[in-house]
Amino acid sequence: MNVKAFVSVLFFSSFAFLGSAQDCTLDIGGKNTETLIEVFQLNEAQIAQMETLSSTLALTNKALEDDIQKLFDSHPQSTTEELTMLADKYRVLQQKMVNASWEADKRFLMIFNERQYERYLQLCNEAVRLPIKVIPKGIKDSITDPE
Repeated sequence: MNVKAFVSVLFFSSFAFLGSAQDCTLDIGGKNTETLIEVFQLNEAQIAQMETLSSTLALTNKALEDDIQKLFDSHPQSTTEELTMLADKYRVLQQKMVNASWEADKRFLMIFNERQYERYLQLCNEAVRLPIKVIPKGIKDSITDPE
């Protein structure tokens, strides 16, 4: 997949979660894993860490999806007030999913080197999205261990 296609994926994946439309998310655990590997030229260790983050996020999301299902199955839905309360409770669980995804993306970005993070910033700029601000490991290493 080329860079234009990746920017499109990045742009549209930003709309995947309500409330994060402005964030430049990477959608760790989504369907664009191969694109992330290619665009950011991930090494084997980074790929392994991405897979771990993806698995952890999947477990978190599964638990939250189960909570959402329980909510829909057990919450009264007869009156407008009950439906409003159900919607409020659903939004809380949905926001937890958004937050978990954002945290996974943040942790992933922290394992980038300087070149990879610059590439991320460039792509976010092209997609007119707000990047997640982190200090990637590659940059931390050069700050704490100057040569």
